[in-house]
Amino acid sequence: MSQMWADLSDLAFEAALAAYVVALVCYAIELASRRAVNPAESVAAGQAAGGGTTLVRTGPIDPGSIGRVERPPLAPWGVRFGRAAVVVTVVGAAANVLSIVARGLAVGRLPLANMYEFVSVICAAATITWLIVLARTGARTLGVFVMTPVVVLAVVAGTRLYVPAGPVVPALNSYWKWIHVTTVAISSSILLVSGAASALYLLRGRLERTHADRAEPAGGGAPVRARSLLSVLPSMVALDRIAYRTAIVGFPLFTFAVIAGAMWAEVAWGRYWGWDPKETCSFITWVFFAAYLHARSTAGWRGRRAAWICVLGWASMIFNLFFINMVVSGLHSYAGLN
Repeated sequence: MSQMWADLSDLAFEAALAAYVVALVCYAIELASRRAVNPAESVAAGQAAGGGTTLVRTGPIDPGSIGRVERPPLAPWGVRFGRAAVVVTVVGAAANVLSIVARGLAVGRLPLANMYEFVSVICAAATITWLIVLARTGARTLGVFVMTPVVVLAVVAGTRLYVPAGPVVPALNSYWKWIHVTTVAISSSILLVSGAASALYLLRGRLERTHADRAEPAGGGAPVRARSLLSVLPSMVALDRIAYRTAIVGFPLFTFAVIAGAMWAEVAWGRYWGWDPKETCSFITWVFFAAYLHARSTAGWRGRRAAWICVLGWASMIFNLFFINMVVSGLHSYAGLN
């Protein structure tokens, strides 16, 4: 084992944790700044952030201004914090990946043998998934809700789950272990984004119904604006699209991970399925997300009903990750804190 690589891995993870916290604060500042302005100002801020606004001069032209290039106005301070959050998120993801690679070089194996390494991979994969979703949708206001669980996981991994780099127990010396745990980490991180988007879908739907009930006609017949998350959250259509598209990517990977885990169980323990607490909870999670995708494709269950099923699957996955691994005793206890 190389102590130099082990030390580098620890330092890189600490840097990633610090970057995730800073990014979360910047996302929160941008979210708060957008809630503090009215819709017209929000539109102007969005145009300034996009850089696609065309400035048209009206009235008499000053001869001295001919040939002068006018700079567009600076983006609002909240938008600048949002941009900084994206940059810091990229830095944190890079440091997280460096930490994982260095850990693997230090121990001479894939760094997925304990809860610290497993959660570190989930944080990296979830952050990379979020950056891909952000690049495709531009829904930067979701950053607070996606990075909050990532920061919580990283803090728990760095404080409660950390173990020094070292060899693995004999039961983990199987190629099925690397296949199973890798796909579980990647699929769980993708489904984490799907669950967050579904939760926000339900939140926005509730806010829209509450706002419609409380709104009163103003002088011009327009409803009175209420300062709420409605002004900053993406539309329900966008949230539903994000939840569904990430689920259809993460669910097949999660299905393969469950199958690979059964194959590994047969090699290690002589049976494919034994209803171990972690196996049972993983099966429940699989059922929830399978039901969500089925409901999403069924006309009568689209919308709020399907989103609730996705949120239940996300809650089951979080319960499996924390409670089953850290509290319940079972055949998977060697992968936790014991």
